[in-house]
Amino acid sequence: MTGERVTASDAPGGGDDGEDSDDRYVHQPRSSPPTQATPTDSDFGWHGWLLVGVIIFAFLVVPIALLYLPQAQSLVRSIGLTLRDAYLVLPLVPAFLLGTVAVWAAVRARSS
Repeated sequence: MTGERVTASDAPGGGDDGEDSDDRYVHQPRSSPPTQATPTDSDFGWHGWLLVGVIIFAFLVVPIALLYLPQAQSLVRSIGLTLRDAYLVLPLVPAFLLGTVAVWAAVRARSS
């Protein structure tokens, strides 16, 4: 056995995968660490908080209002709606708000 080269297929547990052990990929990381991201114009700002507010309204306030709608029948009747109308109209409010904010954000992003 002296002077013989052992290949991957000859080694114990080695298979015939057609690869030579010298041709395998070795990851060599960069010598310098990646640079830190600098703040840009994409800061959250009041536009982001407006979107967060609309999402909270749509996913928390309106569903909770729908749960308490039967207890607020006198308020619903004072607006001039039946309980069935209120169940149909109340989910439309966040839908229109989310649609309006989405169009506004798309137009604003396109203009800048």
